[in-house]
Formats: sequence, structure tokens, C-alpha cells
Amino acid sequence: MIKIQTLAIYSLGLIVITGCADIDEYEINAQKCSTEWYALAEKKISTGDSQGHGPHFGSMEWKSVIEFKLGIRDDAQVPLLESEQWCNYIDKHFLK
Repeated sequence: MIKIQTLAIYSLGLIVITGCADIDEYEINAQKCSTEWYALAEKKISTGDSQGHGPHFGSMEWKSVIEFKLGIRDDAQVPLLESEQWCNYIDKHFLK
């Protein structure tokens, strides 16, 4: 009986600690070039003004603004805006 109580207390403590960890599960699960990934990228690299105006997430205009903000517009190493490789590049070099 004591083993079960100890295990229950340990499990509860682990759940509480894990819940307080500084890991955003949303960030881990976002697939590249998905709506969730665009929202994550926007959160880290804001393209709008302080009044909620800006290009639609994932649009060519939005991607262009992301490149401008990062200072990589017209950089030959950056994949084409239309490609999934672009999202992978931004994720690897600027979001992680």
C-alpha cells in the first residue's frame, strides 16, 4: 500500500513539474508550412503593426516581410518563397 501511495505522489509531482516546464508543446508539434507553424513564426518574428494589421500568415507578402525582418531578402542561400524548403530554412536558422 505504501508503494502505491509513494508512486502516486511521485507521479503527481512529475506531472506538476512537467506542466511547469519551459517547453511549449505547441512549438514542438508545429509542422513546417502549416497554419500552426505560421502562427509560431509570427509569434517569434512579428510582421504586423501594433494595431493588428499585417499580411496574412503564409502568404507570399508575409514570407517576404519575414525575410525583410530577418535581413535575408535577396540572399541566394534562401530557398524560394513558394517552396516548403523555405519554411524549413526559416525554422532551422531563425526559430530554433
